[in-house]
Amino acid sequence: MLQTLNELDTNLFLWLNGRYTPWLDPIMIGITERNTWIPFYALLVVWLIYTYRRQAAGLILTIIAAVAVGDQLSSSVFKPLTHRLRPCHTAAIQKVMHPVMECGGQYGFVSSHAATTFALATTLWLLLGKRHPWLKWGFLWAAVVSYSRIYVAAHYPLDVLAGTGVGVISSILCVAVYQKIRLRSSVSSEH
Repeated sequence: MLQTLNELDTNLFLWLNGRYTPWLDPIMIGITERNTWIPFYALLVVWLIYTYRRQAAGLILTIIAAVAVGDQLSSSVFKPLTHRLRPCHTAAIQKVMHPVMECGGQYGFVSSHAATTFALATTLWLLLGKRHPWLKWGFLWAAVVSYSRIYVAAHYPLDVLAGTGVGVISSILCVAVYQKIRLRSSVSSEH
């Protein structure tokens, strides 16, 4: 069964990775590079501080915690545990795939990009989505960043899907801790 799943994942990767056009290559490199998003993160922090003043520190710390947990689970737990090679390190498919940039680390399961972007999008949605419905677009952003990892031949689709799950779960756990702390502090301030 594991072999069948791996074959399906490889075939889907080759199909998705094969849907490239030369003009899209530099755009996908830009999307997949972490440093591209630094201005976006800075604007997000400024918006949170401006909009939520006293609450901003807790919100920002919760976002950072969710992203850090997602990143550490994917990079420090799953990758060393599974030892699944990235597509760009898999000799059997190197001649039939479209690599766009340097390959990166040896192992790819699970995608840290998927874990961290979905942790960020989910945390924002869970904490602020009722007040700011436009935050749902964060999921589209996370999906595009995650897809870019397949496009540049750094991850299989299953790596991205599992990374998405890790990010969402990390977010749910961190938001639950944040809400529990807020509840305790509001109860203790009433007494």
